[in-house]
Amino acid sequence: MKLTEILGQNRLTLSFEVFPPKTDTSFDSVRCATEEIARLHPAFMSVTYGAGGGTSRYTLEIAKNIWQRHGVPTLAHLTCVSSTRGTVRQKIADMREAGIENVMALRGDLTPELEQSDRSGWTYRHAVDLIRELRESGADFCIGGACYPEIHPESRNQAEDIRYLKEKVDAGCSFLTTQMFFDNNLLYNFLYKIREAGITVPVIPGIMPITNASYLDRAIRLSGSFMPQRFKSLVDRFGSSPAAMKQAGIAYATDQIIDLFANGITNVHVYSMNKPDVAAQIQANLSDVLG
Repeated sequence: MKLTEILGQNRLTLSFEVFPPKTDTSFDSVRCATEEIARLHPAFMSVTYGAGGGTSRYTLEIAKNIWQRHGVPTLAHLTCVSSTRGTVRQKIADMREAGIENVMALRGDLTPELEQSDRSGWTYRHAVDLIRELRESGADFCIGGACYPEIHPESRNQAEDIRYLKEKVDAGCSFLTTQMFFDNNLLYNFLYKIREAGITVPVIPGIMPITNASYLDRAIRLSGSFMPQRFKSLVDRFGSSPAAMKQAGIAYATDQIIDLFANGITNVHVYSMNKPDVAAQIQANLSDVLG
């Protein structure tokens, strides 16, 4: 099922993101975790690709397993950073053969090695190049793209960032998923600005439950997200107790989701980090809200 069909149903839904294993030895444990999340019957599940495509060979296997064994629609990530046209076209062919209908088109993270490499010969420099490749391939994919309520780290300002975002949508994105954020007002302001710019495709907010205080600095570094004082106080008070921090982090994420639903958002994507217990608790907290 294409995600545009799900997003067009105008009902409240949750979806979850998982990531593939980094090694062969961890494949079975990751598969079990993703299957446990799939048993929650989310609207869909996304499967990431890994920095520099490092875990790309497992993305398709996990996505296929979720769909074929549990009937949960999947969104397979595809990145193009440092990839040749031949490599990308083979990945597209593999996804078509596997029956994948939804693709998240991303440039991919620039690892320190890639940042220092010669990029003059790269076929794809930006996500929009991959989106055009997907469209020109003739495959009938539902293509998603990423957006940043707080501005992409490499953009000079938000106006420039929104111009690039519209370029991606015009190239063929059918929906957008946001980077994590911890203050819903940032999203509401962002949505107003992109609608004014003529971007009308569905936008799925991405919520990251911070259940471990040690992950906070890494999350800020990766996303550049603004941390409200309310959230900082939560970490200061409960961060030293793993159990309390987990419960408080889930409660904060749940509160964000409820506020989004109350303000007209119908679809929320949870970065569940292969944690079935976290995904299950958030869904349980919203059981009557979701209906």
